[in-house]
Amino acid sequence: MDNVFEGYTIIELSSVLAGPYAGMMFSELGAKVIKIENSATNGDVTRGWKHPKENKDTEISAYYSAINYKKEVRFLDLTKMNDINKTYELLKTADVVISNFKKGDDYKFALDYGRVKVINPKIIYAKLSGFENQDNRVAYDVVIQAECGFMSMNGQKDSPPTKMPVALMDVLAGHQLRSGILAALLRREKTKKGALVEVNLERSAISALVNQGSNYLMNNITAERIGSRHPNIALYGEVFKSIEGTEIVLAIGSQSQFENLCSVLNLTELITNEKFTNNQSRLIHLDELTELLKVAFVTYKEHYLKEKLTVLNIPFGEVKNMKQVADSKTGQSMILEEKIEKVATKRYSTVGFSIK
Repeated sequence: MDNVFEGYTIIELSSVLAGPYAGMMFSELGAKVIKIENSATNGDVTRGWKHPKENKDTEISAYYSAINYKKEVRFLDLTKMNDINKTYELLKTADVVISNFKKGDDYKFALDYGRVKVINPKIIYAKLSGFENQDNRVAYDVVIQAECGFMSMNGQKDSPPTKMPVALMDVLAGHQLRSGILAALLRREKTKKGALVEVNLERSAISALVNQGSNYLMNNITAERIGSRHPNIALYGEVFKSIEGTEIVLAIGSQSQFENLCSVLNLTELITNEKFTNNQSRLIHLDELTELLKVAFVTYKEHYLKEKLTVLNIPFGEVKNMKQVADSKTGQSMILEEKIEKVATKRYSTVGFSIK
């Protein structure tokens, strides 16, 4: 990947995940990213977010490592004017500043947009917060998952509300922040003016409800917990086992894919069964259909299933664990290594695109 942001300077006044995630894309693409950690609060809190099996004697956690690659870290005490002045010096020539201060802290530290744009009128000030209209509340990823509908529809039918195992609300907000910064930089090329980019986790999360949101808005259908099943598509998310026990998930999205699946499993009689002739009827009789397919799947070997499903363009995926992902060709190609404060660290690239 070319260093498309070489020559740009990003000042990162953010911690935890969403802000640093956005900043890391720029560092990967050649920008100079200076991460300022407040020494008055012992730096980024994620330094101490360690798994029980992690080395307790280092100052760097895997969590922190995941989104702080190729950054120049500076510890400054933002309660002292001398260090705030040092921050001002950095901001004078910066292109972008990324912040996620708690309510009022940007003013307390004299690092709010009003002050910063006086120092540097062309700066892009990217401000991340939690809620749209409740700025007195602290928002972490799971809080947003709960309040924006995700936990209510995640999990099995009889399970309690369940959070996703990755902080996707933070990741989504990080993507929104990146997009906003890029749009503001593009506009600056035309107007020569800086901008305030505001992103909050709540709005980012609601923007990602897509079909589940429209199901309610258009049809008054409230999403329920249905495991990995899809509310609108039959055999989308169902998991089946091969004779060896390999777990395979299907993503059947068309009639031809369903018919080809029946052919692979030698169940062509299901194609003309009135219970399964179209997507809606399959949804109505999904439990029955799933049981029939489970009985058939487990009689075939993994190699046969993968080969036939691939040849017939039937969407499927093997359910892989973290080791299998890391060992895959794509996983290996995305691993980035770096020593942070003499600690060997690894993470996956935050850049999922290529420019040719």
